Amino acid sequence: MKIMAASDLHGSGGWTSRVIDKFREERADKLLLLGDLLYHGPRNDLPGDYRPKEVIEMLNGIRESIIAVRGNCDTEVDQMVLEFPIMADYAYIVSGDIVIFATHGHIYNPVTPPASLPEGGILLCGHTHVAEDRMMDGYRYMNPGSPSIPKSGSVPSYIIIENGTAELKTF
Repeated sequence: MKIMAASDLHGSGGWTSRVIDKFREERADKLLLLGDLLYHGPRNDLPGDYRPKEVIEMLNGIRESIIAVRGNCDTEVDQMVLEFPIMADYAYIVSGDIVIFATHGHIYNPVTPPASLPEGGILLCGHTHVAEDRMMDGYRYMNPGSPSIPKSGSVPSYIIIENGTAELKTF
């Protein structure tokens, strides 16, 4: 199975459209969304194309292809309008011989990694809005950053997971 991971859309209509276009272009089977889908949050500037109602419609249109975890800006109100589950703090995914612990990053992250992540696994987080791919103590840390509100000089990126491999790619 081929999975595309993205995070921190924050209600951006334009970037959500681009993420879905890239998902289709990559011919991925699942779109793994690492939280913060609709709301921009009090610490972020409003995205220039902030259109959460359009984001709801676009994501619901591909609901059968989405795996999602809850971000710190996602609430029960968001779950009421989205037609796929978003309230889990993490997803545990096996791809080939590797285990992926997918989470937003506000609870589990490189400072507080999950105890259940086996050596050689991947901790896949969003939250920081900074794209990263680096080896940590016994595991690989990957973050697709945020396409709509990138920080610290990061560029809009996503991650492709397939056949036990993972690659950080830019739009």
